[in-house]
Amino acid sequence: QVQLVESGGGLVQAGGSLRLSCVASGNIRSINAILWYHQGPGKQREFVATITSSGGTNYRSSVKGRFTISRDNAKNTVSLQMNSLKVEDTAVYYCSDSGIHWGQGTQVTVSS
Repeated sequence: QVQLVESGGGLVQAGGSLRLSCVASGNIRSINAILWYHQGPGKQREFVATITSSGGTNYRSSVKGRFTISRDNAKNTVSLQMNSLKVEDTAVYYCSDSGIHWGQGTQVTVSS
């Protein structure tokens, strides 16, 4: 089993920054990639970014150039640095190990 815990969400003004963290525990050797998703009010959950075990990254087009995903293997942590935040980034952000296990989510609210 894998446990994932997100943190770092909050309220920020448009143009501001937040850094989300996803800490993994349990059978972490089984994890090939960590993905971040977000789910806005009344919307479906959507892919945001991913990082593989080898460090490869991929991003949703709307966050390219603004968000950066990284990993610290020593701390079993994947981070999502979010800069130049927009109102439309408001959502609950979840991390997942390729859709098998999910964290509880962390709320990000961007005000205008």
